[in-house]
Amino acid sequence: MPIIVSHNGKNASKLDPISFGLEDKLQQYIYDNPESIPLYDIRDDIQLLILAREFGTNSGPIDAVGIDHEGQLYLVETKLYKNPDKRTVVAQVLDYGASLWRTLNDFDDFLLQLNAHVQKKFGISATEKIQEYFSLSDDELPSVLEQMKINLDEGNFKFVVLMDSIEDRLKDLIVYMNQNSKFDIYGVELEYYQHESFEILIPKLYGAQVKKDVNTKKADSTFIGNDEFISAFSQIGLSKQIGEIIDTMNQMQTNPAETVNWEARRTPKNISFTLKLPQKTKQSLTISCSINGGKPSKTLDFWLYDKEIEQKTLESVKDILKTNVQPLQSTSQYGVVVKWSVKDFSQDSFITFCKDLSSRISS
Repeated sequence: MPIIVSHNGKNASKLDPISFGLEDKLQQYIYDNPESIPLYDIRDDIQLLILAREFGTNSGPIDAVGIDHEGQLYLVETKLYKNPDKRTVVAQVLDYGASLWRTLNDFDDFLLQLNAHVQKKFGISATEKIQEYFSLSDDELPSVLEQMKINLDEGNFKFVVLMDSIEDRLKDLIVYMNQNSKFDIYGVELEYYQHESFEILIPKLYGAQVKKDVNTKKADSTFIGNDEFISAFSQIGLSKQIGEIIDTMNQMQTNPAETVNWEARRTPKNISFTLKLPQKTKQSLTISCSINGGKPSKTLDFWLYDKEIEQKTLESVKDILKTNVQPLQSTSQYGVVVKWSVKDFSQDSFITFCKDLSSRISS
């Protein structure tokens, strides 16, 4: 549909919609301008924060992953007119969601992967960006993170399909799926115009006005306290070690000068130790211990985020801890490089390790 643009009622120009040209350009536009997805048509207070672009799954990369201020997770897929049957994009985005739910239902791993994307674009962690973007207090942030975890555990995603044109059959499919599933899928039709140096985007949302009759199951949203951590790990014979891990976390939080460049923190079901080198703008290494699906992890997972220090890190960890290491894949900038058995943990040796590793990598 053409639109008319004028300046002070004169020099009117008729503009016809044009194509974005490449899906990559549309993906980047949405990444930079998430307000282009008209979620405000669903509810006025919904804001969308895009945390990652090209987020990898076993079924392929999701064009964009975002959240709103309530911790709802959005999976965004873009398709332009050149795709012959746009209904297939619905199957594609659902396949991505199923893959994400099946293979990455450990929320702490999911958050660590989001961190890599957010660090690259914004230079801060995912949780810091979430808190900043939605103006959350320190008390409000944990509940948003916990709701994100619940939705990941349940595979309860909100799917958004962006297209330059949505045919009637696809609109009917979206309405049908929304009526008969616990998740939501929205179609967004985009009309794109250019006028001199201005870009004009007119988005239309489909699939919002559907009554839900499907019962949903709510996941456990309880914050796991230290006593519960110890109880869970005692069931697999690791109560002493998890007690020392908690003591180490408390000691590093109380006296951060003792382990320079390291930060210890808690999320609802995770204890992590993060190395951030002074010459770097992002975290370099995170060591995490978690309870997932009620089951305690038997290993401390070492997530490396800085490929530049990979060789030094692997050599140092192998030398200090006498444990196996796994290099990153050639195409990966981050990932788990070490799984260190919790049964081998001791507070004194770990603090010595943190100091030694920081010294070796910084040199």
